[in-house]
Amino acid sequence: MNTIEAITTRRSVRQFLDKPVENEKIEEIIAASAFSPSWKNTQTVRYIAVVDAAAKEIIATKMLPSFNAANARSAPVLIAMVTQTGRCGYERDGSFTTKKEDRWQYVDAGIACQTFCLAAHELGLSTVIMGIYDEEKLPEFLGLKDDQILTAIIALGYAANEPICPKRKSVEELLRYI
Repeated sequence: MNTIEAITTRRSVRQFLDKPVENEKIEEIIAASAFSPSWKNTQTVRYIAVVDAAAKEIIATKMLPSFNAANARSAPVLIAMVTQTGRCGYERDGSFTTKKEDRWQYVDAGIACQTFCLAAHELGLSTVIMGIYDEEKLPEFLGLKDDQILTAIIALGYAANEPICPKRKSVEELLRYI
């Protein structure tokens, strides 16, 4: 699969087969994600793989809205994407480099998230990115430190079905030359 094919064929999947994901594949995806560009190569994104069924059920029941809980219950793995704070957007003296201040960490997390999903797709796995969760309870449950924030949850597994591609905007709608 080439890069353009990976980008244009990857879909968000919300129903997964009851089939475990091999640890080697998870580790290969993380290894590929380590190559994601980041602010001044700070590499602030970290990952927690939740594979324990009881832990996934607690997350689904107590920390996700119902539509995301269904995704989480179906997936054999939940990946918590975590960002180390206080590094992206800063100079060595602690001042901000741009008016965006530390919001660059979300850019870096987004890049890493897409890289993760494309790497999973390459390995025959499917994903859905979830950004709605209990922002107090879930980080505490995951044992995050004070200098870490939860930036996304990614459901990971083997797709139970192949979703249809939703309509995309045309190049003419998306691009403007000046």
